[in-house]
Amino acid sequence: MAGEEVTLAEGQAVGQIGTLVELLSSSISLQIAFVILVVGLIVIGTIYNKFRQWTRTKKFSYSNPILADIVRRAILPILALALISSINIYIQTFELFDDPAEIIEEQLSAELTVGETFAKLLNSMNILVIAFTAGHIITILLEKGERIKQEKEDFKAWRDLNGFKDDENDLFHRCYKWVPPKNPPEEISNNEFNEFLQTPQGRNFLEKFTTSTGARIGSYQKLAKDPFSEWKKSEQKKYEQYYNDCITGENDLGRPLLPGKTPDEIYEIDVWAEEKRSNSYEPIIAGSKPPGYAEKKREGLPKPFRNFIPLGVVLGTALGIIAWWGVDLFVLATASGGIALGVGFALKETFENYFAYMMIRKDKIFAEGERIALASGYKGIVYKITSRVTYIRHPLNESVAIVPTRQLVTSEIINYTKEFAIVPATVEVGVSYLNDPKQVAAALMKVGTRALNEVKDSKGKHLAVQSRCPNIDENKPSCGCDKTFILDLEQPTVRFQKFNDSSLDFAIWVYVRDYGSQFKMETDMRMMIYEEFKKYDIRIPWPIRTIYQGDEKKEAEEIDKLNTERKKLIEKYGVGDLLKGDGGDSP
Repeated sequence: MAGEEVTLAEGQAVGQIGTLVELLSSSISLQIAFVILVVGLIVIGTIYNKFRQWTRTKKFSYSNPILADIVRRAILPILALALISSINIYIQTFELFDDPAEIIEEQLSAELTVGETFAKLLNSMNILVIAFTAGHIITILLEKGERIKQEKEDFKAWRDLNGFKDDENDLFHRCYKWVPPKNPPEEISNNEFNEFLQTPQGRNFLEKFTTSTGARIGSYQKLAKDPFSEWKKSEQKKYEQYYNDCITGENDLGRPLLPGKTPDEIYEIDVWAEEKRSNSYEPIIAGSKPPGYAEKKREGLPKPFRNFIPLGVVLGTALGIIAWWGVDLFVLATASGGIALGVGFALKETFENYFAYMMIRKDKIFAEGERIALASGYKGIVYKITSRVTYIRHPLNESVAIVPTRQLVTSEIINYTKEFAIVPATVEVGVSYLNDPKQVAAALMKVGTRALNEVKDSKGKHLAVQSRCPNIDENKPSCGCDKTFILDLEQPTVRFQKFNDSSLDFAIWVYVRDYGSQFKMETDMRMMIYEEFKKYDIRIPWPIRTIYQGDEKKEAEEIDKLNTERKKLIEKYGVGDLLKGDGGDSP
């Protein structure tokens, strides 16, 4: 009995749809209305495509992409709803129900008439358009929420860094006032603490001071009513300056950049903020990257999951409409279930890679630019993470490892730059047994002190992290080397490691800001060691494998000639914590 009802319902639905052809063939006005509907939808699609391209060339599309997206996505459904609704009203009012006797007959009939079936079809189209619009509105709201979340993270970073470099008129200290603690930290004596409080430079040092636990001292008092709003206005102003520099030609490329061009030459504000975020909030220079750089950087990245919401809403609505037309969804599901199962097995690894990608992004296991080591022992820098594979580039560009993304969440990974990126740059050296170890330690302390001040990158920033940037002593702004310093890292650090066969072995290290910086620091320190050892006649011995037949007394007399100069080294630079009994931070 139930099977007969299903057959009737399906036959009725098919019959309703079949009678639409008869209805159209019986009325010229309906044919004209239907043609207008089809042509109108094509025209709307063309207008929408032109309108979308036009909006991409306007400033508001770059400075307010959320609003631009709403405008672009709203115009199509609004026009489509207006057209379909107008045709629907016209047909139902003037074509289908113009005979009163027909209206009464249709009201008494239990089945849908031809006119009601056609009206139901138009209503179904309207419902689909509304569902399409609702799905996109939900996506836009989720994008807005994600943007607000990112803005809050950027604002937190702005507070932690005491402002960004490109802030105007010291915005941070116009929003916050530093209040010193009542009691000094354990690392600073009361007298030193009080002396620091007496001068602006000293208060600035205390404000940036980090305890051995990694905590700042003191607190901040709000000067602005809403610092977050002030910060947002400042960032918006920076972006507008960036946009104006792009379109006026005041940029690194030296020509006006065109908005809406393919490939993109100008960042949208969201992409602009993301670029700042990925470059430690360094200022973005207009035209400093080649056209299409941001697009190329994101090539191959999967769409966020929220982008599938419109499709899901439309499919769900379509299933509801199919049920409304009397088609048994159980029969439809049974027919498509086997296909879905086969597709699911075929795409098993694809889904695993996709959800692994989502997990890596959400939990921030690693990101592009970070250095990691795989379980296989391969070490490299993460170049790109996609929903299928992840590219890991060798630091010396010798090779690129291409690894299925799912494997990176099921195996052990060492991240060298996660959260705590500071690493030691270490140089080991052996000296003659005839040299005084204290004098050698003092010479190495001098090398370490020079390295803290002299070794810089191509942008003039110190490679070593330190409690106080050397630029401040020259009345220059900090280069940022003191923003991530943790105080319990004593540096420079010198260690007398062991008595070797033919030498006294020492090691010196300072802490640099990231893994890659250690190589330049070590090279420069070796050059300095060579200079200082030659200056003070500290000898690096040849390997001794035979009976020594030299004149030890004569050699000792030669070394003693500069003994006074080497003692001055100890007085000026000390020997670090070489003679301390606590063991220091020796690894």
